Amino acid sequence: MKKGLLMLAAVAAMVFTSCKDNNASEKVDEENAKEVAERDAKSDEFAKMTFEEEMHDFGTIQEGDVVEHTFSFTNTGDAPLVITNAKGSCGCTVPSWPKGEEIAPGEKGEMTVKFNSKGKPNNQMKTVRITANTESGQEMIKIKAFVEPQAKAASGNPVQ
Repeated sequence: MKKGLLMLAAVAAMVFTSCKDNNASEKVDEENAKEVAERDAKSDEFAKMTFEEEMHDFGTIQEGDVVEHTFSFTNTGDAPLVITNAKGSCGCTVPSWPKGEEIAPGEKGEMTVKFNSKGKPNNQMKTVRITANTESGQEMIKIKAFVEPQAKAASGNPVQ
């Protein structure tokens, strides 16, 4: 009998706490729906970085050389481009970019990448990851070089 009363109380609690208004969708304000639709349509607009070249080859350089290259790009997207960060794959690769600037659709921009070859002999391939308001959120450019090793003296120290 106790089980029956508990069961009846549980069913009654569910009935009283269930949703009484099955027409909630009719209560949506049409103006709010239009605003949400417009906002969602605008969120499909992204900036797009289109580089003239995505990889630069420095060719053969001497170990210890510091070389740099400027990558040119155009914002071919629908929204102003904002670059929030750029980071090299190691400390020897340092990018610089237009910080705090918006690059309007159709406008050009530049990113300079410096590479310090000290202690980096032979083939080198480095990347720069760019964080921006593009659709993927990250873009990438690359540099490469063959670093001619410094001649070593008999003691193992480089010849100067």
